[in-house]
Amino acid sequence: MGDIFTPGNIIVCLVVAVGLIVGVRRAVAGLVRGQSCCTDGEKRGHTRTRTPVVSDTDESHYPYAIDLPIGGMSCEGCAANVAAALNGIEGTWATVDLDERTAHVRSKHPIDEAACEAAVRAAGYYVVKL
Repeated sequence: MGDIFTPGNIIVCLVVAVGLIVGVRRAVAGLVRGQSCCTDGEKRGHTRTRTPVVSDTDESHYPYAIDLPIGGMSCEGCAANVAAALNGIEGTWATVDLDERTAHVRSKHPIDEAACEAAVRAAGYYVVKL
């Protein structure tokens, strides 16, 4: 029977050990700090959008509405980014349902779907074409 302590086996064990340590540290940091794929400070292709304040949340003031299927979201941070991007459009109030992967966009003016798609795309996500 061969020696299990060959240089190749030792190197493989060290690589696996380092990978486990890094993975566990990242998972623990995420749990402790409430981080997610979009909120840990690393760039991952998604742009955090400054959250505009929507002061008028009376639905009767928004005669226009559409639901947009959104792709690329994986957590509540993603949903918040999409909502912020859409709420940045003047006269718009959007809410995002992560489970349904849908943005409900309300507007005081006729909705410019191209502007909505551009805002979602600028945040790093996309509108799913049905």
